[in-house]
Amino acid sequence: MAHDFEAVAAVGPVSGYEPGDASLVERCQGPTLDVGAGPGRLTVALAERGIPALGIDVTPDAVRQTRSAGALALTRDVFGRIPGAGRWRTVLLADGAIGIGGDPAALLRRISDLLGPQGRALVEVQPPGADGSAGSSSSSGSPSSPGSAGSAGSAGDSAGEQARDGLPWVAVDADQIEDLARGAGMELRELWTASGRWFAALDGGGVRASTEDDPVTKGPDRCAAGAPGWPATPEPG
Repeated sequence: MAHDFEAVAAVGPVSGYEPGDASLVERCQGPTLDVGAGPGRLTVALAERGIPALGIDVTPDAVRQTRSAGALALTRDVFGRIPGAGRWRTVLLADGAIGIGGDPAALLRRISDLLGPQGRALVEVQPPGADGSAGSSSSSGSPSSPGSAGSAGSAGDSAGEQARDGLPWVAVDADQIEDLARGAGMELRELWTASGRWFAALDGGGVRASTEDDPVTKGPDRCAAGAPGWPATPEPG
C-alpha cells in the first residue's frame, strides 16, 4: 500500500475543470464509469481526452446537461442495472459522491462489483480529521436503494454544500477510507492531494462476467463517442 502525498498544481479552466480535477482525469485508465456525475464535468473531460467514459446520475436534468456537452450519460441508480458491470477499468466517485446515500461501505461494495480485473476506484474524500457529519443531498430523482449515489456539487463547495437536499449524505475523510476499502474487499493504493482536495485510489474488482448488460447498451466496449445504440434521451431511473 502506497501513500503518495503530492501537491499538484491547479490547472487552468480547461473544459470546465475545477482545481484538482486534472489529477483525477490523468489517473483514469480504460473504460471509466463516473458515478454521481452531475452535469458531467469529469465525464466530458474524459471524453475530450479520448477515454471511453459513461456518466450515471439519478437526476435526469444532470444527465441531459452531460449529453448536451457531448458526453455519454444514463439516468441510473448505481445500485440498479449498470451496463458493463464487472468490466469497468476505472470508477470515479468525485465531489462527495462517496457519501451520498449515507452508507459509504455499501457503496464501495457495489463499486467493487462494478470493477473488472485490475480495476481501480478513484474516490474524493475529505481532509484527515474533517468533521464526518451527516447531512442530506438533493436530487429530483428518487433513488430506489439505500446508499444511492446521486449528484454532488462542485469541488469548490464546502462539505455540506456538496450534497443536495433529499438524499442522505455523510462525509468520509482520508483517515477512514482505508478501513472502508478493506471492508469492501478493496485495497488502498494511493492517497494524494491536489489543489487542497484529497483523493484515494482503491484497487478492487475481480474476474467476473457481467450480468447487467442492457439490451441496447453493452457496457464499456460501447463507450466511445458516437457509438451506436446509446439512447438519445434520459431513460427512467
